[in-house]
Amino acid sequence: MFFHTLPLPESLSQGIADAGFTECTPIQALTLPLSLTGKDVAGQGQTGTGKTAAFLITLFDRLLRTRNSDGQPRALILAPTRELVVQIEHDARLLGQHCGFSIQAVYGGVDYDKQREALCAGVDIVIGTPGRLIDYLKQRVCSLKYVEMLVIDEADRMFDLGFIGDLRYILRCLPPYDKRQNLMFSATLNNRVMELAYEFMNTPEQVKVNHDHLTADNIEEVLYHVASKEKFPLLLGLLRCEAMERVMIFVNTKREGERLQALMMANECKSRMISGDVAQEKRLKIMREFKAGKLPILIATDVASRGLHIDGVSHVINYDLPEDCEDYVHRIGRTARAGAAGKAISLADERGALTLEDIETFIGHPIPTQWADDELLATEYQRAAKAPRTGRGPNASRFPEGGAKKRLHRRRR
Repeated sequence: MFFHTLPLPESLSQGIADAGFTECTPIQALTLPLSLTGKDVAGQGQTGTGKTAAFLITLFDRLLRTRNSDGQPRALILAPTRELVVQIEHDARLLGQHCGFSIQAVYGGVDYDKQREALCAGVDIVIGTPGRLIDYLKQRVCSLKYVEMLVIDEADRMFDLGFIGDLRYILRCLPPYDKRQNLMFSATLNNRVMELAYEFMNTPEQVKVNHDHLTADNIEEVLYHVASKEKFPLLLGLLRCEAMERVMIFVNTKREGERLQALMMANECKSRMISGDVAQEKRLKIMREFKAGKLPILIATDVASRGLHIDGVSHVINYDLPEDCEDYVHRIGRTARAGAAGKAISLADERGALTLEDIETFIGHPIPTQWADDELLATEYQRAAKAPRTGRGPNASRFPEGGAKKRLHRRRR
């Protein structure tokens, strides 16, 4: 199916053409004939298959056909993470550049007053995370009673992050489910999500693409069994041997990410790390550098595993195998986007091997295993410098230089 065959308004068709879209992906080809007629849809497809464009095209088509100028939001898109909100906002501005709608992203960490002022001035489309949006709703900065279109992206992640209570609060602020159109998309739709769908949607049509094979066919998957003390030498050897243009390395914890970044920098591998508690402005700056090609290696926790579209990611490396099976699918989905090819490399140490069987059961196939030759392991590399030691105990912050001043203080007392 081609986009030019769809009965879309001219301004929307122009935005689609400017974005370089010509042929529908499978999820778009199944979704758009239903959603463009006003039906509710719950869609599941592999990550990177174009779900965002599917719901944005439906949203713009509906708003263009039902003009309203009262200044209150007419469409609401909810996403679980700030990075995903920023990504959706970027895609919305690209596809809707000729439609004339005002779009406002609402998320925590930045621009509280600026976002508040924009909502007060009136917007057509709000894209946000639940927490910041509820803050504005309780202040009555805006109202959701005129919303004609609701989109929930990555609904399963909403449950994982504990947002379900916030999500239900927002849904109760909307018009009745049969007075609006509702779309829900995710790479996985489990029973909890479908219960929510049937509660707050109007008899949704289920659309699934390749639901028996969760990972994309154009991703080359490789697994190395390695001792934990050999993980970094193997990683360094892989970075030196393979042609890796733009790499995302996933870890399970912030502490492990900081340790890995220190090792990378000590060995002249330019990299930066993002995690959930890194300041939002800093996270956005790092993501911009990575997308622009100024930063070749991005180390991240699972805050960056969902929904982000970054062109040219040649490799994804699971330095730690994820504890949640679904996160494996989302992590490796950062490569091989929009039909491109990519490679996903996983390192299974003694601890990570415990989750390997569950991951392979979930994705429906074993991950091909390769054995690392001794030549692949980097033998000469720099250890990260240790942080300087400071005083310990209750007086550590008062005496940062160490024990001498503490002893002098005790004698004086």
